[in-house]
Amino acid sequence: MSAYDDLLDRYRRYSNLGNAAMLLNWDQQVTMPEGGTPARAEQSAALSAVRHEHFTADETGRLLDDVDESDLSDAERAVVREIRHDYERNAEVPSDLVDDLTQLQSEAQETWQAAKRDDDFDAFADSLVDLKALHRERAAHIDPDKPAYAVMFEDGEPYLPLERVESVFDELREGLVPLIDDIRESDTEVAWPFDGEYDHDVQEALSRDVLDYLGYDWNRGRLDEAPHPFMSGTQYDARITTRYSDDEPLDALTATVHEFGHATYQLGLRDDAYATPLGEPRSSGVHESQSRFYENHVGRTKAFWDANRDRFVEHFPRHDDVSARELYEAANKVRPDNLVRVEADELTYHMHIILRSEIDRAFVEGDLAVDEIPHAWNEKMDDYLGVVPESDREGCLQDIHWSYGFAGFQNYTVGSVLAAQIDHAMREDLLVDALVRDGDLDPIHDWLTEHVHQHGRRYTTPELVEEATGEPLTAEYFLDYVTEKYTDLYDL
Repeated sequence: MSAYDDLLDRYRRYSNLGNAAMLLNWDQQVTMPEGGTPARAEQSAALSAVRHEHFTADETGRLLDDVDESDLSDAERAVVREIRHDYERNAEVPSDLVDDLTQLQSEAQETWQAAKRDDDFDAFADSLVDLKALHRERAAHIDPDKPAYAVMFEDGEPYLPLERVESVFDELREGLVPLIDDIRESDTEVAWPFDGEYDHDVQEALSRDVLDYLGYDWNRGRLDEAPHPFMSGTQYDARITTRYSDDEPLDALTATVHEFGHATYQLGLRDDAYATPLGEPRSSGVHESQSRFYENHVGRTKAFWDANRDRFVEHFPRHDDVSARELYEAANKVRPDNLVRVEADELTYHMHIILRSEIDRAFVEGDLAVDEIPHAWNEKMDDYLGVVPESDREGCLQDIHWSYGFAGFQNYTVGSVLAAQIDHAMREDLLVDALVRDGDLDPIHDWLTEHVHQHGRRYTTPELVEEATGEPLTAEYFLDYVTEKYTDLYDL
């Protein structure tokens, strides 16, 4: 066998260990009894340490040195580039640190759940301090000359510079803040037909029916409930979770459609490239573009509600007089007073992201003490959205993500921007609204598979954006899209 083949075999072992760890995490969030945390933390830590030691062993470095790239195809050279990137990023990180960090992350998930349930930020504060210390230590091993926050950001988006992302944020602030202000001042009332309580089992049944409509492959997926919606999996097993609200039936449906977008990316990766860089998603920002595409450019469209109005009424017959237009308006209602990111509308969502990213960075860089986080969160909510949470449960404890890391929230917004750019490019080839209205989503799925999914990590993020859309990443299409849409909705 060649050095390339040996290197790929070594990477496959590394990738499969990571996939196994991912299943342990899924189980912890979905089915594991609460008392299982101590054992699960040790199991996850042991698996991560074995994975790290295997991949960063001298043999991996030797094989990278021995590969003759002149004999490789373009795709194979991309594989070597990605393996080299991952190896160089991890080789200087001690296995003991990986073990400690993984164990603490597993324990912190349960600590966060309890702290959120009890509305007790102080119960989570020590975990935050310890997590920050270990993440900063890891960042220093990876690149001691770069700010820790920038190193952490590169974990999820290695080829898109933080400075470029921040420039996108500047464009969005300039465009979104006045649009949100105009909506606040508008006299137009969009529909909100919901009242009373909505049974969770019925909401689940509706979510399952909509997943059928979207084309979810149940042979390679499942739907469960979790404290925070997420997707976990590979091209063979992409599992969705959602959560249900007692009084807002669209919350769970929107989350389900969002996670379907993540799952369809995983399921669109090449089967024959499983456990190699060509069979893995490009980055967190690209992943979010797929979930935000389905959530916003499919699930929040008039065409979607034309297709699914009867399905909604079938599950909630008390709304037999609701129109598709009213459901469309409700799905797009702008609510600046909303406190929770995952329940936010398409516009104010990004204010939540900006807020969280600013707090993350200030905390990591030492400009914000842990006991100052709740006040800083509430103050920024007041500044950006004009509303202050009454509890930390609805404020700084709302998301699980601090259990994993402190950078990368920007990629939710990167994903939204890229989703609009992809939508624009797709509409040059497909009659997207007609396909959604007719329930014929296969051409949409096939387009995304051809232009995004099948490439895996063959291209860097900027290269993939150009490959899929024909131009570099730009906020222009997102701003044009939301301006046109919400000007119509609110008669601006």
